[in-house]
Amino acid sequence: MTRLVDVERPSSFIIMAVTGRPALVRHLAEMGLLAGKRLTVIQTAQQTAGMLVYFQGQRLAISDEIATQINVQPLTQFEDAVLEPLAALPTGARAIVGRIEGAGQLRQRLLDMGLTRGTLVHLVKVAPLGDPLELAVRGYKLSLRKADAAAVQVERVAADA
Repeated sequence: MTRLVDVERPSSFIIMAVTGRPALVRHLAEMGLLAGKRLTVIQTAQQTAGMLVYFQGQRLAISDEIATQINVQPLTQFEDAVLEPLAALPTGARAIVGRIEGAGQLRQRLLDMGLTRGTLVHLVKVAPLGDPLELAVRGYKLSLRKADAAAVQVERVAADA
């Protein structure tokens, strides 16, 4: 994981965490800058000029002070990663969706629920008998059968995200 201010070249990233004062974190959340969201760095930080990012269809200027509070991970890092089934993750783990296997209705249903490539997923808990799984995806909770979760291939990310 890297701080946004330390990014050296324009590229696409996924926000892993937003830290800092609670008021700042809340303000950034109101703007949509939350863990799991994607952004593209257009211009990196240059001395005291801040940086320019493309986020949710708009260009956004971010000061160096704020960019130090945003931890990101390059999206390209997940493209050639070793993937494992979502059903195999331990409780509390975070992962990035790499691909959806399966065909037809199951694949479409998983995509409709927001489990698309590059999405941050957090396995919140597992039911006492091991089925279903409770996930945090795109700001909401999702219960998913273990058999369906096996069709979602993910790459684990750092636990401190």
